[in-house]
Amino acid sequence: MTERAIAAVYMRGGTSKGVFFRKDALPADAGARDAILLRVIGSPDVYGKHIDGMGGATSSTSKVVLVAKSQRPDCDVDFLFGAVAIDRPIVDWSGNCGNLTAAVGPFAIREGFVQPTLDGICAVRIWQENIGKRIVAHVPVAGGEVVEDGSFEVDGVAFPGAEIRIEFLDPAGAAGAPLLPTGSPRDRLEVEGVGSFDATLINAGNPTVIVAATALGLAGTEMQADVNRDAALLDRCERIRAHAAVIMGIATSPEQASRDRPATPKLAFVAAPATYRASSGKTVEGRCIDAVTRMLSMGQLHHALPGTGAIALAVAGALPGTVLHDLLPPSTAAASGLRFGHPSGTLVVGAQAGERDGRWHIDKVVVSRSARRLMTGHVHVPGH
Repeated sequence: MTERAIAAVYMRGGTSKGVFFRKDALPADAGARDAILLRVIGSPDVYGKHIDGMGGATSSTSKVVLVAKSQRPDCDVDFLFGAVAIDRPIVDWSGNCGNLTAAVGPFAIREGFVQPTLDGICAVRIWQENIGKRIVAHVPVAGGEVVEDGSFEVDGVAFPGAEIRIEFLDPAGAAGAPLLPTGSPRDRLEVEGVGSFDATLINAGNPTVIVAATALGLAGTEMQADVNRDAALLDRCERIRAHAAVIMGIATSPEQASRDRPATPKLAFVAAPATYRASSGKTVEGRCIDAVTRMLSMGQLHHALPGTGAIALAVAGALPGTVLHDLLPPSTAAASGLRFGHPSGTLVVGAQAGERDGRWHIDKVVVSRSARRLMTGHVHVPGH
């Protein structure tokens, strides 16, 4: 059997990890490229374990990233993200990963795409190909090398690291679609087998559907095991997500959304602040957060918050009339950072938004993450 060795770096970014490639290391043909990436991750795996691949058999760890020198004068690198389905031969290129975005800057510096300053902060200008948006990652460097060690903590990550501040510029209207696909901050959905309830359909960071936890008969403080072992609940959530995808104009039918777009739109359910115990064992105090949030990713409840989902939530929190905005205390200021409680702890995300000429504009969303290089070398792909 023939075997192909491809240079790759295994990296953590925020609460996700994935396999990073230089884009020119892979075939230009999309079909051939995806076949290789599926084999690298170990998908599809009927056992759901990714034993014969680099994936971790969760939505947070079944990911690939392609980076190339940008042809745009306002960017240093182009970044393409793929969410790899675990049980199906699908690489979903429909959206971005906000967490792995944190690792793109360090990867770009180490691969020579960006020449850093000797010491301080290196601004890496990123073109996010999936959604057609600009991002600036502020990466700490010392002696011209990326700094990974630090005291910055990310709930959902066991060890602290160096803070990387990420600015998602003009994140509204990913892939050219409007910020509010229906033109309204709140819509009444009628979903067969689920019922009738209000939802916010928003396109920022990634397309996202936001509903009140009570619409699902939930408190909002549920943990991963509570949701992921409830097949009936997961089915209701997928029905909502797929139905909303059609309304948002990104799928032709619910069936097509479930089959071809498992990564987007995301589905979030939100509730007013409440005290609960996070997966780490620490107590998240209701008085210290602005909202309780839970988000599904690739059909399962995320162990923290997807980065792009957090962007959508921050933007929704800034827009009057959304399901989330109406849960927030009147004095809450989105620009200073909304404090979201998630299963692993808390996350602060700030959205700079304003209304101009009768339309809402999102200048940028800012979030801090950390990133680390886990392994460098080659992935070995049989039969290619």
